[in-house]
Amino acid sequence: MTNALITGANKGIGFEIARELQERGVTVLIGARDEERGRVAAEKLGARSVRLDVTSEDSVKAAAAFVEEEYGSLDILVNNAGIIVHQDDHLPSGTPLEMMRATYETNVFGVVAVTNAMLPLLRRAPAARIVNMSSGLGSLTLGSDPSVPFYDLNLLTYNSSKAALNMVTLSYAKELRDTPIKVNAADPGYCATDMNDHTGYRTATQGAAIAVRLALLPEDGPTGAYMDDEGVVPW
Repeated sequence: MTNALITGANKGIGFEIARELQERGVTVLIGARDEERGRVAAEKLGARSVRLDVTSEDSVKAAAAFVEEEYGSLDILVNNAGIIVHQDDHLPSGTPLEMMRATYETNVFGVVAVTNAMLPLLRRAPAARIVNMSSGLGSLTLGSDPSVPFYDLNLLTYNSSKAALNMVTLSYAKELRDTPIKVNAADPGYCATDMNDHTGYRTATQGAAIAVRLALLPEDGPTGAYMDDEGVVPW
């Protein structure tokens, strides 16, 4: 039995990742900060849920203990939970530090906290997969190219947090390179979700596809990669 934990999976891309993995025979555990919303989402899929606030050390530890008690190991971890804090002034020089801290707490520190807590369980699986949900906005190459359509979307908090997440991905991939565990970053594209008031031109289902692909990588699949539907995304 292959199992998977997806953080922030009660809606949007995370919910679609959960749905698609379950359709492929994976036992899915929906992680949600709001326990009731997680339960409702899980009921829609016939899955299970666990309360998981990635910014709370106690919540992360409790979720890891729950996974250990119920399953004993973990095959797939999708670090999907993420936030974008909207501000009227998008200039980096007008960005309050508390906004930076709040963004990094979820998008970077939360990923590290969850990964570290789940890693002993992932090591027990035959060949675990870790997928970190990044963004094309985290690419330094694309972000510095004036010809790229989103070049002017200069969001210091979100963009830099996803760039940091990419390095987090690489760091874990290097640590685990001599194990069967693969660690990759997924770029879902600009999807219509609550995060962007549903202004994206892709659906959440389309955005979930690359995460599902990376979650189910075969033995000869990549690790330490940054990918979207079309292939490798430049760092």
